[in-house]
Amino acid sequence: MKAIRIISGLTLKEALRNRILYLLFFFAAVLVVSSWIISELTVGDALKIIKDLGLGSIHFLGVLITIFIGIGLVFRELEKRTVFIILSKPVHRFEFLLGKFAGLAVTLLLVLTGLVSVFYVVLFLKGDPNPKFLLAFYLMYLEWLMIAGIAVLFSSFSTPLLSVMLALASFFAGHLSASLLLLQKRIDSEPINALLSALYYMLPNLEFFNIRSQMVHDFPIAGRYYAEVTLYWVLYLGTLLFFSIRIFQKKDLA
Repeated sequence: MKAIRIISGLTLKEALRNRILYLLFFFAAVLVVSSWIISELTVGDALKIIKDLGLGSIHFLGVLITIFIGIGLVFRELEKRTVFIILSKPVHRFEFLLGKFAGLAVTLLLVLTGLVSVFYVVLFLKGDPNPKFLLAFYLMYLEWLMIAGIAVLFSSFSTPLLSVMLALASFFAGHLSASLLLLQKRIDSEPINALLSALYYMLPNLEFFNIRSQMVHDFPIAGRYYAEVTLYWVLYLGTLLFFSIRIFQKKDLA
């Protein structure tokens, strides 16, 4: 545990020096603030427009931050060959990987805290700083960590460019996975339907974490939904990290 804690701290410091992090964070903050201006120029409920644009901006740019930082976690250490120095000490490979992931998780939490603060400042100025949106941000954070797990998995065996492409593809596919079931009903072929069914259960269903529309339009959400999604997240992320560790342990670092 000590090794994981030390590596996570070093990862956090390294991530906070990443220029991409600050660029995307600044862009997201600007979009959140701009949602106020856009709401004044469009027809409709200004507050709902601010909430919708704000949540959407934070979500998508947070995903980009997650992927671009997460992909470099392992590759950067291999490229600089500092991984050999770390693993020459009493540090296991699984501790190295979990430490990297933990450092990224803390980084994303700091990013989310900063963006949520900007979001609530805008809502406060509009007179509606409703704390219920914290539930949407909770699920959003879980989704970011899920994407981080996917990024770490791909980066453990692939090149950075291919890992970015695969992680982005997984993100979009994860939000469209329900469409596979709709497609299944339209195709009358058992092999294809079996393939679509397998893809549906293999891909992460990221729409489970998307409650932005319900929050913006004040639709009720059952309390147990958050517990069920959290359980799904624990099981899926645990599987991703398990395979990431297995691949990294067998990786030839010579």
